[in-house]
Amino acid sequence: MSAITDKAAFLRVGALLVGGAVVIIGIMLFLSRGQVRDGRKFESYFHDSVQGLDVGAPVKFRGVSLGQVTQIGLVSVLYPDAVPAQPVSDARQKDLQMVVVRYTIDPKKAGKVPDPSRSSQLGLRARIAAVGITGISYVELDFVNPAQFPAGSVPWTPKDALLPSMPSTITQVQDAGQALLAKLQTLDLKQLTDDLDRLTVTAQLVFDDLDGAITQSDLPGLSAELKAMSASVRGVVQGKPTQEMLTATHDAALRLPKLIDQLQQTSTRTDDGLADLQQRLAPLLRDVAVITANLRQTSETLRTDPASVLLGAPPPRDKQR
Repeated sequence: MSAITDKAAFLRVGALLVGGAVVIIGIMLFLSRGQVRDGRKFESYFHDSVQGLDVGAPVKFRGVSLGQVTQIGLVSVLYPDAVPAQPVSDARQKDLQMVVVRYTIDPKKAGKVPDPSRSSQLGLRARIAAVGITGISYVELDFVNPAQFPAGSVPWTPKDALLPSMPSTITQVQDAGQALLAKLQTLDLKQLTDDLDRLTVTAQLVFDDLDGAITQSDLPGLSAELKAMSASVRGVVQGKPTQEMLTATHDAALRLPKLIDQLQQTSTRTDDGLADLQQRLAPLLRDVAVITANLRQTSETLRTDPASVLLGAPPPRDKQR
């Protein structure tokens, strides 16, 4: 009877162990069903906190899940050879304090994965984003302005393809708030308050002077003078002499084009008459020139040989003599 009881106990224990193993295998299969196999491996380095980001967290591009996080660690642990023995600059020390996030991209969901260096030049960056207010984080990929978020360099050789990172939205807001607080702390609030008080006093004095000037000035009298001047100007403009002058000016302006045409016609006829007169005077002037030349020759003959005019020219000499 004791042997049967022991055998039944062994059977119950064996069944319990087999059932537990089946449950454990089922849980492992359930947890590993979303893992990316044979994907493209990347890694990014983050200066800010990765609180809420765990292994297995999704990697998304504009809300579309493309992969999952495979490893999270510190630079000083994953790249121990990069830690120098001698002290380094503050900037390099901050690089050694970064967090390494490695993840895998499923090519079935992402399609043809571009070259990381080319993508970095185009502005592809990774950042930590949160899902609502749950505190659960994931890696978000997106294209930004590469000049605003330049890709840095590291003194070690990355194990996987490197994709530059950018601060999360919360980190950017925190940095902006801290910068604003730092500027506020540098302000001399007492000096600023004193300047505002002096400005208020000066403005009050200016208003008082302006009010006094308005009070002292005879605005009703000035208004009456302006009205009288306006009436005088209106009377001059609307008076009969001014209207007659404007009418005469208007009539003269209307006749002016006709007068200009008449002047042009007169000028044309004058030019034609001068040309005709010049043609008629040309022969007469030539005759006068010939007569003048003959008179000059006759006068010269009378001066040198007056008898030749009365007696004629002497007979020609005999050439044989």
